[in-house]
Amino acid sequence: MKRSHRAAWIVLVLLLLLLVVPMVIPVPPLEGTVPPEQLADPDSRFADVGGVRLHYKLGGQGQPTLVLLHGFGASVFSWREVFVPLAQAGTVIATDRPASGLTSRPVSGQWQGPGPYGYESQADQTVELLDKLGVQRAVLVGNSAGGTVAVVMALRYPERVQALVLVDAAIYAGGPPAWVGPLLHIPQVRRWGPFFVRTISSSGINILNTAWHDPGRITPEIVAGYEKALQAQDWDRGLWELTLAGHPLGLDKRLTQVRVPTLVITGDDDRIVPTAQSLHLARELPGAELVVIPNCGHLPQEEQPEAFLLAVNAFLARLPKEVP
Repeated sequence: MKRSHRAAWIVLVLLLLLLVVPMVIPVPPLEGTVPPEQLADPDSRFADVGGVRLHYKLGGQGQPTLVLLHGFGASVFSWREVFVPLAQAGTVIATDRPASGLTSRPVSGQWQGPGPYGYESQADQTVELLDKLGVQRAVLVGNSAGGTVAVVMALRYPERVQALVLVDAAIYAGGPPAWVGPLLHIPQVRRWGPFFVRTISSSGINILNTAWHDPGRITPEIVAGYEKALQAQDWDRGLWELTLAGHPLGLDKRLTQVRVPTLVITGDDDRIVPTAQSLHLARELPGAELVVIPNCGHLPQEEQPEAFLLAVNAFLARLPKEVP
C-alpha cells in the first residue's frame, strides 16, 4: 500500500473514531444533586414563567419596585448585603435567572419554540413575573449579564421599565468567536457539553477571586453561598443550554434607543467587565449618570455595599414619582 493511501486510511479511521466514540461512550452521571426546591430558604418563592420554575425572593412594599438581576454564575445570594436595605424604601424582587441558583433547568426537548435561556426569553420571563405580582413598572438593577437582560428588557418592553441601574454590565464584553457557535451544536459536542461544563465546580473560586478587588475578604460562607447552586439537579445541563443559547445581541448599536433614566455603577478595579467599558457605556446611554466605586471589583453590591446603596438610593430619590 502506498504511503499516501495508508495516511488517508489512518485519517479516515481517526475521523470515524471522533464521530462514533463520543456517541457510544456513556456520559458519567452527575451525582450528589437534588431538585432545586429541596434547597430553598424559608423566604424562597417559586413561579412558573416562560418555561421555567423561577426562584425569587420578595421584600418590602410600595414604590418603587426594584428587580435585581444577578450575573453569570451568581444567584439571589449575590444581593444578600443590599436586599433588606433596599426593601426599606420600596418593593424588591430578586430572581435566579435560568441556569442559576434554584431556578429549574429544562433541557432540550422539553420546550417548543425559543428556549428559556436566551436573553430575550429572560426578559420575557421577568415581565411575566411582574404580571403575576401585579407590578406595572419596575426599576431594573442588573449586575454583569443581569445588566444585559435589563437592557434587553428596556428595549423590548420600554413601557414596563421605570429606570435602569447597570452594575458592571456586560454590554460590550465579547463571547467566543462566531465560528465556535456552530461547533457547539455538533451532536457529539452537544452530548458531552454538560460533562465539560462541570469544570466550573473547580474553577469557580478562581472566577470569584478575579471578581473581587480584594479576594482576601471572600469568606468560606461566601464560597458556600455560591456553590449551593451546584447541588441543584441538572445544573450542568442548564449551564450548557445557556451556553448554546448565546448569540450576538448588538446592544452596543442600540443604546441610543434606551429612553429611561439610567445609573451606571462600576468598580474601579473590575477585571471581568473592564471598568473602561462601563465608562464608555455611561457616555453612550442618553443622559446616563455614572458612579465609580473605589477599591472595588466586579461585584459592588457585595464588596462595597455601603457605597452601592448610597449611589442607588440617591438615584432613586431623583426619579419622578410613579402614579399608582
